[in-house]
Amino acid sequence: MYYIFIPIACLVAVCLSRMIIPEIIRAAFKKRLFDVPDVRKLHTSAIPRLGGFSFAPVILFTLALTCALVYQYDTEETRLNIVAKLPEMMFFICGLVVLYLIGILDDMVGSRYRIKFTAQIIAAACIPLAGVWINNLYGLFGIYALTPWIGIPLTMFLTVLIINSINLIDGIDGLASGVSCVSLKILGAALIIQQSWTFATLAFITVGMLFPFFYYNVFGDSEKHNKIFMGDTGSLILGYIQAFLAIEVLSLTPYTPPYNMLVIAFAALFLPAFDVFRVITVRLYNRKHIFMPDRGHIHHKLLSIGLTPRWVLATLIVVDVIFCWLNIWLCFYDANVTALILADIALWVGLNIIINRMISKRENSAVKSEE
Repeated sequence: MYYIFIPIACLVAVCLSRMIIPEIIRAAFKKRLFDVPDVRKLHTSAIPRLGGFSFAPVILFTLALTCALVYQYDTEETRLNIVAKLPEMMFFICGLVVLYLIGILDDMVGSRYRIKFTAQIIAAACIPLAGVWINNLYGLFGIYALTPWIGIPLTMFLTVLIINSINLIDGIDGLASGVSCVSLKILGAALIIQQSWTFATLAFITVGMLFPFFYYNVFGDSEKHNKIFMGDTGSLILGYIQAFLAIEVLSLTPYTPPYNMLVIAFAALFLPAFDVFRVITVRLYNRKHIFMPDRGHIHHKLLSIGLTPRWVLATLIVVDVIFCWLNIWLCFYDANVTALILADIALWVGLNIIINRMISKRENSAVKSEE
């Protein structure tokens, strides 16, 4: 029966988001709440950055409505599943509200990164408080079960990393929402396999909510007043939801072939997480502040080799889908998890080296043409 409720919940989220986002755009133009262009940004006109304001209300309303309907009209087994997940859901909502409020503050008046980082740590702490933490590495480097003393700090660290990865990859139209849609569909499917219906519904509700935003963000026209950005409110919420769902996937069941959940969760979040990890590593190597903004992200590099923003978006989404498909496909051949993840890292490093060489070649050509 729950199989029917998940697509219905997704459709409700699409409709709510489609109704709310145009109203947010109108209010932003009326109150002149814009994202002003600067040297780091690609847009040249003032565009509202309040799209994320709709994310939490739409997600929480649709999730609450779906759970209430399921509890009333589905089987006793499903009711018990909802009741069992209720404490986790309450802690998740606490973390989500903290990030929603700090995101609103940042998008409206700006906030120091220390305040945002503190809010991220508080939200990350809500996950192990709910009893959800990474308790198994599924054979990575020969490690399986983890003690709470290792698993809980690792859970919080990865949560903050994923939140920031989505926040920092939100550099061109549609990239954060597009990559998140790919990730959420994979995590949602994994949760269905594990029969975690409540959080599978959360994943697909978030996907549905993103569809109208993606349209206005990518295909909207600032001159026609129908374009919007998600802002920090949206990216923080998306990052937190994906972190929570990935950790939920990892904490539910031990490894049962052919579904190695570590590989699935890793594949779902590979592109944004490893991009931000690479950027932070490079900043530390160059003795720069890790929170100092620059143009070192993968989308900036692709722009530097001459691709348009639309082509960068399409390229990264395709790369993300291919990485995910390859990893999940290899799961069915019982590939060694350590070798698989190391191969992914090697491919990512190799891809970045190739792009860096293309940038250098382009810059050298430009210098020679000026001479």
